[in-house]
Amino acid sequence: MVADIAYMQDQQQAISRMQQLFEQQREAFRHSPMPSAENRIDALKALKAALLRYQEPLIHAISSDFGRRSADETKLAEILPALEGIKYVSKRLRSWMKPSSRHVGMAFQPGKAKVIYQPLGVVGVIVPWNYPLYLAMGPLTGALAAGNRVMIKMSESTPETAKVFAQMLGDIFAEDQVAVITGEAEVGMAFSQLAFDHLLFTGSTGIGKHVMRAAAENLTPVTLELGGKSPAIVSKDVPMADAAERIAFGKGVNAGQTCVAPDYVLCPRERVDDLIEALRSQFARLYPSLRDNADYTQVVNPRQYQRIQGYLQDARDKGARVIELNPADEDFSDTRVLPPTLLLDVTDDMKIMQEEIFGPLMPILPYDRIEEAMDYIADRPRPLALYYFGYDRAEQERLMNQTHAGGMCINDTILHVAQDDMPFGGIGPSGMGHYHGHEGFLTFSKAKGVYIKQRFNGARPIYPPYGGAVLKLVYKLFIR
Repeated sequence: MVADIAYMQDQQQAISRMQQLFEQQREAFRHSPMPSAENRIDALKALKAALLRYQEPLIHAISSDFGRRSADETKLAEILPALEGIKYVSKRLRSWMKPSSRHVGMAFQPGKAKVIYQPLGVVGVIVPWNYPLYLAMGPLTGALAAGNRVMIKMSESTPETAKVFAQMLGDIFAEDQVAVITGEAEVGMAFSQLAFDHLLFTGSTGIGKHVMRAAAENLTPVTLELGGKSPAIVSKDVPMADAAERIAFGKGVNAGQTCVAPDYVLCPRERVDDLIEALRSQFARLYPSLRDNADYTQVVNPRQYQRIQGYLQDARDKGARVIELNPADEDFSDTRVLPPTLLLDVTDDMKIMQEEIFGPLMPILPYDRIEEAMDYIADRPRPLALYYFGYDRAEQERLMNQTHAGGMCINDTILHVAQDDMPFGGIGPSGMGHYHGHEGFLTFSKAKGVYIKQRFNGARPIYPPYGGAVLKLVYKLFIR
């Protein structure tokens, strides 16, 4: 009881502190509503320098939070794309900030029209646990580029990362410009209830609904980066080694704890056995052992481990055939290491086919015609990513144009996320809105249309009382 009371007091104090920071940021924005390009670029340069200084402590903290995560995966999947994103935005920010001249019709002359891009104000960012650095840095980069103040709620599942990240940002920003919030679920819910000028959430579809509902109370616009079941389609004639290598990479990174990891594979029926053997070979090449392999990430915590094991047991109980890829024949019983696992004969009543897996399990579903694979995807909630493996250009075009997903790779997996010149975002249950690159700048900006008229008022002839000759001429010229 005493511990419960202390816990609630701690959470309430964190919420009170968070609300104070929010008011401080709102007040600071009022005094600086349009930071110059120089100020924004200086902030981005400071962010880049700080990330370079703190990369080793961040790598250590992330690995500590996971129990084990590859330093190279953190560099490649979090630090490198964060740095590249800052570089890309910094080089283009001045041109993005320039007002955009727009057309004025003859009926409204003399006049000018332009669109100016203003900061929104205070932006909230809710960060998930799976890529706690990159999924904080990406939105932060876009929000700062657009001239906003930013509050970042880190996941309670990655406390060590949150601590180091807060220290890093505290070195370069005052809290009325960028603030890091920590705390449990109660703090997270209170965070989503703040009257932000924009709120970006990355996480599960279920939690995303709660966030959007809370934001709606303040009419806060939201960008939701969710997940879902991202399919990979193997074509009838792609070399199987090519497809298996790239699928194994996309599934193996972070042990499948990636929102755009291939969730399941649709494969021509007659090629399923070849795919299984190719995946077995490719996973063994990438991860010849698993238990003590620093390149293979553990499941982040016991809760997530039990969730994935529950999907696996449910599938077994309902008749799925399970193929564990354990090249060194190791025992994982006292660890949170989950080996890559293929599942065959899966059905829609299995949890693994109803929920995003977010782990190293991968169902394989056979199809007889490409239309069946496309229909299977179309019959289900639209995924965050879709992957197609095949070198037939006509079929590539068909898949690009006739399927819907947040993003897509042709003959690759997950790497579309790291392309700075493309928007990233979901569709329907996998999310709404975009960020990254120019789209991120636009998401965190208000595109304000401005119509400008000087001394001469060319519109006076159309003012009341109506019925004059000029108005009749206007109708004759323009209403046709």
